[in-house]
Amino acid sequence: MFKKIAALSCGVLIGLVIAFARAGAFPFWNSDTQSQQAKSHPPASTVQTAQAEGNSAPAPANQPEPNESGVPIPSFAPLVKRVMPSVVNVSVVQEVKSGFGEQEGPGDSPDAPDAPDSPGGHGGPGDQGPGSPFGPGPFGQPNPFEQFRHFFGQIPREYKQHGLGSGVIVSSDGYILTNNHVAGHADEIHVRLLDKREFTAKVVGKDAKTDLALIKINTNQPLPVAPLGDSNSAQVGDWVVAIGSPFGFTSTVTAGIISAKGRALGGNYDDFIQTDASINPGNSGGPLFNAKGQVIGINTAIYSSTGSNAGIGFAIPIDLAKQVMQQLKQHGKVVRGWLGVEIQEVTPDLAQSFNLPKPEGALVANVEKEGPALKAGIQRGDIIVKFNNLPVQDEHQLPELVAQTPIGDTVPVEVIRNGKHLTIQVKVAELKEEQLASAKSEEPGSSWGLQVQSITPEIANQLNLNSNKGVVVRGVTPDSPAADAGIQQGDVVLEVNHAKVNTVDDFLSAAKQAKKNKSSALLLVQRGSATMYTVIKPAG
Repeated sequence: MFKKIAALSCGVLIGLVIAFARAGAFPFWNSDTQSQQAKSHPPASTVQTAQAEGNSAPAPANQPEPNESGVPIPSFAPLVKRVMPSVVNVSVVQEVKSGFGEQEGPGDSPDAPDAPDSPGGHGGPGDQGPGSPFGPGPFGQPNPFEQFRHFFGQIPREYKQHGLGSGVIVSSDGYILTNNHVAGHADEIHVRLLDKREFTAKVVGKDAKTDLALIKINTNQPLPVAPLGDSNSAQVGDWVVAIGSPFGFTSTVTAGIISAKGRALGGNYDDFIQTDASINPGNSGGPLFNAKGQVIGINTAIYSSTGSNAGIGFAIPIDLAKQVMQQLKQHGKVVRGWLGVEIQEVTPDLAQSFNLPKPEGALVANVEKEGPALKAGIQRGDIIVKFNNLPVQDEHQLPELVAQTPIGDTVPVEVIRNGKHLTIQVKVAELKEEQLASAKSEEPGSSWGLQVQSITPEIANQLNLNSNKGVVVRGVTPDSPAADAGIQQGDVVLEVNHAKVNTVDDFLSAAKQAKKNKSSALLLVQRGSATMYTVIKPAG
């Protein structure tokens, strides 16, 4: 009986399996064959749809162009392994003197937010300082020691301030390139190599204008040297690698691309490489490598409101660093050429006022006394478009061209004066520390509106004026045409549309004529010891 029941159950089970297989529940037997047939002989409607999509669908995303090589991004590991021994950690100590209650703290260390690493100002506990142990009085009374300090002055206090940075070995005998704001003012400099050997370094030379310093350590064994590349040939979009000690984390590697070139941050000799490779306090002085493992920049600054990386970092081009380094090694300082002019940007409005086809060159706002430019015949209002046969595209380019010129060389300077091109021979002199050819830029306003008066002996004495030429700005109404033009109280207007202004009547006559013609007016304004041009547009 048991055998019969078992046989019957097996028969029912086999029947169910065959039924499910026929229905397609399980891919048994000829279900594979059907699937293969379906793949090899799709329905006609499916074939037509696929053909239509093949004709109209766009090319696959992220595919290279026909003339572009689609090469995958290689690992930076071999490059890093090769160049890492040439990057060093730089720790500095500086003795600081301060008064009672004043503490500059870590926020003022060489890689602090107020250093070129970040334009964002002071940060960290050094901002607040220790203050009074009592704090302000319960009813807002002043610090109880304020009166003591007022009568007896600050009690001096000395302490040691520590800072961190990076550097790169540029010669096997121990020369290291870093930032001036890292090592330039240090009393002690300690260098640590990748193999953990430590040395005391000395400053060979420093240059504040480019923020570079050359230091040296003494060793009996040759050191690994980083190859120096060509920053001029580097292009926007090239891969770069930054190595340094951000926040003290030594031998940190970050990568990115060159975001821009030729960035100016306010200095006369700025020509920074901008990168999005992560740069933080402590990276200062470290190298920026290209994909070949060559140094193309010295990391020096970041743009950030927090003091940390925000994807905008700046490096000094190695081509500029090579020139500075060579002079620091030979002279301990940088010897630069001097032209003796104050220059400013040629804005579109200024270009129109000077009848230029486009904004170019550097506008001479002032010619310094006893300077080479004055002796050669360069005048205020000239627009320098060529220096030593090299084009001057803007006001940032001229100081660098002049600085690179050997002292005593006579070079041709092409200027535009009253619409005519003139070539003047100028003998370049040496730039002294107290001399500085500044590039000034004032944005022109959009209309008139200011009150002027004659320069009396009292006003001349108050403003430290050497002459009574021009008219002094007595007042500027907020949000008025003059305020929009950037003119300030105390400015002295020397010229209007190239016509000298000696009296208030001269000024009013020129202003009236410009208003009648509904034309822009070009003003030459003196502010302190500097002079500059600005354009006032007609109202309306």
